[in-house]
This record gives sequence, C-alpha cells and structure tokens, in this order.
Amino acid sequence: MAKPSKSQWDFGELFPPEPPARKVLSVYELTVQIKRLLEKQIGQVWVTGEVTNFRAQSSGHLYFTLKDADSQVSCVLFRNEAREARAFLQDGRKVLAQGEVTVYEPRGQYQLRVTAVELQGVGALQMAFEQLKQRLNAEGLFAAERKRPLPRYPRRLGLVTSPTGAAIRDVLHVIRRRNPALEIILAPCRVQGQGAAGEIAAAVRLLNEFSTRQPEQAPDLILITRGGGSLEDLWAFNEEVVARAIFESRLPVVSAVGHEIDFTISDFVADLRAATPSAAAEIITEGVFATREFIAGVGELLQAIAYRHWERLFQELKQVNGRLLRLHPRRQINESWQHLDDLQVALNRNARQQLQAAKLAASNLRDRLQRLRPRQMLELRRERWRLAQARLLELSHRQVTEARVRLGAASERLRLLGPEQVLARGYSITLDAATGEVVRTAAAVTPGQELRTRLASGEVRSRVEKAQDS
Repeated sequence: MAKPSKSQWDFGELFPPEPPARKVLSVYELTVQIKRLLEKQIGQVWVTGEVTNFRAQSSGHLYFTLKDADSQVSCVLFRNEAREARAFLQDGRKVLAQGEVTVYEPRGQYQLRVTAVELQGVGALQMAFEQLKQRLNAEGLFAAERKRPLPRYPRRLGLVTSPTGAAIRDVLHVIRRRNPALEIILAPCRVQGQGAAGEIAAAVRLLNEFSTRQPEQAPDLILITRGGGSLEDLWAFNEEVVARAIFESRLPVVSAVGHEIDFTISDFVADLRAATPSAAAEIITEGVFATREFIAGVGELLQAIAYRHWERLFQELKQVNGRLLRLHPRRQINESWQHLDDLQVALNRNARQQLQAAKLAASNLRDRLQRLRPRQMLELRRERWRLAQARLLELSHRQVTEARVRLGAASERLRLLGPEQVLARGYSITLDAATGEVVRTAAAVTPGQELRTRLASGEVRSRVEKAQDS
C-alpha cells in the first residue's frame, strides 16, 4: 500500500479549531454599559408629565414619578439642583422637567436625573379635587356642627372596603386585639379604578338601608377605608357621589383612606377622619379597650380604697378609745388622788415655809425686844405666835378634812357606778357555769347547758330547757 502524501492529510478533522472565548459580564458591568449607552445616546432631554408618588427625604433629595396616559418614568432631583423650582413639585401637577436619562445601578432601573423644572399647570386631578372641595364646602358638607360623635361602646361596625386589600387585614388585626366582641358587617366594594366610587357610595347606602330594615342587627357606625397609594389610586374617594353618600348617611362615618399625609374628599365629609386604617380601628375600639384596662385594675383600686377606709376607721376607734379612757371614773378618781397628793405636798411645803417665816419673824422680834422693851414685847410676840400656830393648825386640819371629803365623794361615785350597785337595783348577771363567761344573747346558749346567775345577794344555778332569741 502506498504511503499517502502530505497534502493528502486532513488536519482539520484531526485538530478542529478552538471556539472563540465567551465574554461574561457581571450584572454591575452590564448595568454600567447600559448606563453609558443611555447617557451617550440620549443625553439631556425635556420631558412633560404629571407628578405623582412625590416624596421628600430628610437628606433634601426629592423623588417622584412623571406619568402620562400610557407610561411613567422615575425621577430624582438632588438637593443642589433647581432650588428655585422645587416648590413646583406636588402630586397632580403637570410639569416640564429637564434632565439626563441614566441608570440607578443598585436596582438596575433607568431614571431621569432632573436638573430643571418648569410648571406646566396644575394637574387635572388636583384641579378637580380643589374645585369639588370648594363647592362641597360652600354647600356645608364639611361643617363641623353637623359632625356626629362616635358611639363609645359600638357593638357592630359596618366596614366599606375591598375584601382583598391590606386595609381590611389591618382593621381586623387591631379589632381582634382590642375588642374581639365587636361584630363586623362587611359591605365589599372596589376601592380603585373605574366604577369604584359608585360601589363605595352604594355600600354606604346599603348599610343604612340594612340598619332601617334590621334595627336589632344594625351597625352603630360605618368605617370607609383603604390603604395608601397615589392620587390616582385614591381618586375614588374624591368623587362627589361618595361625598353625597357619606353626607346622607344616618349612621356616623369614619374615613381612613391612605396614609397620614393623604387627604380625600371623604375625609372632609366624614364625621371623623383617621390617619390610617389601623388608627381608625383603635379610635373605634378605644372606649371598650380603655374600660377593659380600667376593669383590670379595679381590683387593686378597691383594695387600696378598702385599706384606706379601714385605716381611717382604726384611727377613729383609737381616738374614741382614748376619749373613753380619759372619761372613765377610775381615771378621774386617780387624777383626784393625784391632785390630793399635790395639795398635801403643797400644804406641807407651805407649812414649812410659814414655820420658817414665823421663826425668822420671832428671831427678829426677839432682837427688837431685847433692844427696846424685852419682856412686854416678848409676851406680845408670844401671843401672836400662838395665834399664828393655832390658825396654821386649823388651816391644815381644814384642808385635810376637805380633801378627805372630796375623796369620799369620789369613792362613793365610783361605788355607785360599780356592778354591785347595778345588781342591787334588781339586775342580774348570767354566766356559763363551765367557763364563767357572761351570757349576753339567747343564741349563745344551748338546751341542757348549765348556767350561773349572780344576784345582788348570792347566786342561782339553772339549766337551759329552751333558748329563744328576740
């Protein structure tokens, strides 16, 4: 077999060419390329649209969306840009915005970085809102004097909202936590889109008709609510048909639409406006919830009141007991004895003092007598001294006698107040023969019990046959 020539070898079959290397981009690299392409191809543009979802951050940057009938674009206005035109940005206003189309890399989302803003005119929705608000206010639908107070302890709540929205979940969560006994009568309706306003108004009227037909099952008030959203999302609550239905409602109406910063026509017409659905549920259940907290603490409150009451009674008892002790005859006799002792001490002291004074006077007289006429003066002074001594003894005896008389009278009064005198007047004291305790009521004895009756003289023993209480 002949050896093949070199030209006859097929090297391509033996060694196929390597495929070109794949270029793999990270998400960040792809986003950067798209960003550069947008900024290079489009650059600075003017865009017209209606402002919605506007929010201002604490950093000073403004975020909003420009939209028309078919599409929308996210926008950002940094705090160092277009300072004089920042007030133009409000939900519902139509504006002209100049900026650069770029990509926000962390989310991979294209946006318009605004550098200038011109006011194109008030947005159609915002203008309609202001016009309707002024007209209804002029008709008196917002008047404060027509707004009714909410029932403090509602039993049933008419709820007008979407059965699938977040608002109903928030309301039910708060009610289950604060007042699970509150009954909910749901009037389901759409809360967004074409025809939603008519459904909301029809739900309000339906609850009022139900309260007329079934008064025993009627709701006590109505809650109209939905979660947050843009001005367009909340527009159903700015329709005149909803405002009229709330105004004509015989039941009090609470409006809780959107977030705290959102205001709708229904908020102005309703009897009460709540910032959020959860806040509305808390307001409605506040009466029962506060009462439940009060009842939970009333036990401790009653204990404290009872303690203060018994403490006051105990102090009064101590005061009465003190007064009784001060008025007891024994105490008065003891005080009389003490007073008699004080008189006796004073008498002895006075006697000694007078005796010393008399001795001093006698000494002085003796000296004078010796200097003048001793014998005559001595006899005179002796007579005076004898008279003084007699008067002193007489005074001492009289005071002692008076003290003994007072003591005898006090002892006699004490004796008259004693139990022996009570027995002497015909009364008796009945005692339990076994224990010696005083029997005060018929209920304290039993048939067959042996008694001992103490009289003014002697005592009588007896046995109970029958006890009859008066």
